[in-house]
Amino acid sequence: MPKVSDSHRAERRRQILDGARRAFARDGYQGATVARLEEEIGLSRGAIFSYFPSKWDLFYSLASEDQDRFGRLWLAEGFESVVRRICDEDPEWVGVYLEAGRMLRTDPARRELWLQRNPELRTAVGEHLAVCQADGVYRSDLPVESIGAFLGVVLDGLAAQIGTGFPVDADGTLTLVRAALAPK
Repeated sequence: MPKVSDSHRAERRRQILDGARRAFARDGYQGATVARLEEEIGLSRGAIFSYFPSKWDLFYSLASEDQDRFGRLWLAEGFESVVRRICDEDPEWVGVYLEAGRMLRTDPARRELWLQRNPELRTAVGEHLAVCQADGVYRSDLPVESIGAFLGVVLDGLAAQIGTGFPVDADGTLTLVRAALAPK
């Protein structure tokens, strides 16, 4: 069997992930059957699943990429940039997260795996929130963990709105978030 280069493997992995994202967005998680994934990606199931052991692993990799992208944006440009970027996401793709939510609620093993995504980034965002609180950006009468949980709920709510096709008022949402977290 011929050896393939690391760059070829990286390109093939990217091809699979990009095709899977399109298939999930178009057909939903459940509707993105192996046959539809093969068709969208342009590779056989053997080729696809030699990179990812299951459909869930494909989705999990995409979700981890999203978390990483938004977390890094948060660290570089702040929470408001994340809100605005989420509002620009493809509603079809965001809607797949709503399907995944049911699976996470009913499958403890998947839920635990989901909670373990990108621990370094989660720590960095927590540290960033603590610095913002110490600098007087956020109120000091709440634990940093509560502020982080609140901002997470805001982002989850935006995703639910976008994923179900309802409009989102990013400016109004940000005005409310600023008021809720402003130092007292």
